[in-house]
Amino acid sequence: MSDLAACFAEREPEVRAFLPEEGRFERLRREAEALQSRWPDPKRRPPLFGVPVGVKDVFHVDGFPTRGGSRLPPETLRGPEAASVAVLREAGALILGKTVSTEFAFFAPGPTRNPWNPEHTPGGSSSGSAAAVGAGLCPLALGTQTIGSLLRPAAFCGVVGFKPSYERISREGVIPLAPSLDHVGFFTPDVAGAERTAAVLCRDWRSVKPGRKPRLGVPEGPYLERASGEGLVHFRQVCHRLIDAGFEVEHVSALPDFGEIVERHFRITAAEAARVHRDWFARFGDLYAPETAELIRRGQTVTDDELARDLDGREELRDVLTSLMDAHQLDLWISPPALGTAPRGLDSTGDPVMNVPASQAGMPAVCLPAGRNAAGLPLGLQVAARWWADEALLAWAANLEDALHA
Repeated sequence: MSDLAACFAEREPEVRAFLPEEGRFERLRREAEALQSRWPDPKRRPPLFGVPVGVKDVFHVDGFPTRGGSRLPPETLRGPEAASVAVLREAGALILGKTVSTEFAFFAPGPTRNPWNPEHTPGGSSSGSAAAVGAGLCPLALGTQTIGSLLRPAAFCGVVGFKPSYERISREGVIPLAPSLDHVGFFTPDVAGAERTAAVLCRDWRSVKPGRKPRLGVPEGPYLERASGEGLVHFRQVCHRLIDAGFEVEHVSALPDFGEIVERHFRITAAEAARVHRDWFARFGDLYAPETAELIRRGQTVTDDELARDLDGREELRDVLTSLMDAHQLDLWISPPALGTAPRGLDSTGDPVMNVPASQAGMPAVCLPAGRNAAGLPLGLQVAARWWADEALLAWAANLEDALHA
């Protein structure tokens, strides 16, 4: 605990990943002692015994206020502890604290800085959780993704970010942004940590060990062209590295209607956010950040029929991507997790557009650290699998991680 406190004292003042808490480490020492008393025999301890965890401030956690990165009164947002947090506690984890979220998990940023360069954004909306793991403050942190809030900050902060299949981890006890698109996921330093955590958090987890390397697909076309020059050049280099490491990589024409897919995604997000925040916004509209208020007002113009039609597009997109995988005998899609490296400045969390397909289709995806640019900022690789193939995704991600670090 003393090493963790020392690391926290050294890095947290600059990174600002966590919400302030008086007596944080005195509380943690008491809770660690309680764990020792509950499980005195090391052989009987649960899988995450003593692991300190950061929790994004849209999750309800007993003993902590929930603000959702907003100025709304915390008592208005109060709710029972998130199911995912309760599962982590039962697995022996220690709650290190609440991590900074953008306002209600949308675009209005908090104070968190990129652990690799404080003049750059850590990404959003799970900014604090990604930066906490990237700075070495904790080996596990919970986050959410509606558009790109796990995979993009994971790429910017140089960590593993895992977004499981839609609803594979319970959303109960989490303030929603757009319930039909919201995913609960997490950050770890490596794939081994992600596999260990997924086995605890994901419903019906059954670890697998594929006996071969995966066949990888690159979705060529309007989607991939959204990446920046640096991001796209890096991605092409990663593809060549994987080919040299013995992976089959096939380039597949995909997502010709990507512009429409993006419009649909943001329309669903706005419409559902307006419905989630209807009562709160009516009472506290002047307390919302401009970005969030604009989203809600835009969503108020979307009719129920328009929303229903857009929601049908989720499964249609999943079917299209899966059919392409079947036709080309692909195991995984690979792509950039962001346009490029983390942008300079803290007024924006970066563009999440590269994460839209997996989020909208509800397919599992992981971001793997894949090097740094000349300025030392991290770059990643986004890997997506078939619906509910989370176990195979992380098993194959371990193979890819080895190749990327070779």
